[in-house]
Amino acid sequence: MSQSRRSLLILGASLAATLTLAACGGGGTAAGSGQGGAVQDGAVPVVASTNVYGDIAKEIGGEHVSVHSIISKAGADPHGYEANAQDKLAVSKAVIGIENGGGYDDFFSQLSKGLLTDAEIVNVSSLSGLDTGADFNEHVWYSLPTMAKLADELAARFSAELPAEKASFTAQAESFKAKLDVLDTRLAALHKTPRTVAMTEPAPAYLLEQAGFSNTTPEEFTQAVENGSDAPASVVTALKEQLASGTVDLLAYNQQTESPQTEEVKAAAEAAGVPVADFSETLPPGSSYLDWMGANISSLEKAAALVKAGSR
Repeated sequence: MSQSRRSLLILGASLAATLTLAACGGGGTAAGSGQGGAVQDGAVPVVASTNVYGDIAKEIGGEHVSVHSIISKAGADPHGYEANAQDKLAVSKAVIGIENGGGYDDFFSQLSKGLLTDAEIVNVSSLSGLDTGADFNEHVWYSLPTMAKLADELAARFSAELPAEKASFTAQAESFKAKLDVLDTRLAALHKTPRTVAMTEPAPAYLLEQAGFSNTTPEEFTQAVENGSDAPASVVTALKEQLASGTVDLLAYNQQTESPQTEEVKAAAEAAGVPVADFSETLPPGSSYLDWMGANISSLEKAAALVKAGSR
C-alpha cells in the first residue's frame, strides 16, 4: 500500500482529548515499561485493531479473555480511522494488543503509545514471515497459514498470563487450526486447475493465490484504488476489455474501496458474464472469521463451477 493511502489518519483533537481519560483509566500496570492494564476476574484483557483479530482472539481465549475490537463496523475503513475516547480507554486496560501492521492500521501504534510496549503487541504482519518489502500486501488475514501462526502465538501469550488455563488455550488453538485445515483442503482442490482473476483492490490476494488464481489486473488500476485516486481512463478501458475478452475467470471486488471506477469495472464484468465475488476488510455482521473465510471460498468454488460448466 502506498504511503499516501496509509497516512489518512486524523487523530487530531479527539485523540488529544482522550489523553486525560487514559491517565485516569482503570486497571493496574502490566509487566514491562507500558502503562497498560492487568488480568482481572480470570480474563486477559485484549485490544485488537479490527474485529477480524478480535474474533480470532475470542476463538483461542474463550471465556478467559475479554476482547475489545477498535474497528468493528462493517464497511469501516481502517486506513482512515479516527480514534475516540472509548478506544483509548480500551487500550489503557489491555494486557495484550493485536495489530495488523504493515502500514494498514497505523492508528493502533498512536493509541498504544505509552500504554503497551512493542513486546506486548502482536504485529501480525511481522509474525507472518511473508516478504514485507516495498510491494508487501498487508491484508494478511487472508493468508490462512498466517492465521494458524497467530493462533499459536495467542495461545502462548494467553498461557503466559493465565498458566492454569494453558491446556484450554492450546486445545482451542488446535481446534481453530483444524478448521483452517479444512479450508486449506478446499483451496487445494481449487488450485489443481489454474484460473485467472482481476481485482479491484488486492485485499484477498493471498486467498486467491492459494486457490490457484493468477492476477491479471493492470497494476496501475489497483494502485490507484489503494491510493483513493482515479486510474487513467486508458487503464480502466484496458481492464474492461480484458473482462470482455473471456480471459478472466473471476472479478474479486472489494466493497470497502468502492468508487465510480470500480463500479464501472464491476458492471463490465457482469455484462461479460464474469462471476463477481465480493470481499471485505472487516467481518460481516454476525459472522465469525472461520465462517467468513468459508463463505469467501464458497464464492470461489461457485465461480470455478461456472467456468467448468462453460456457462459464463
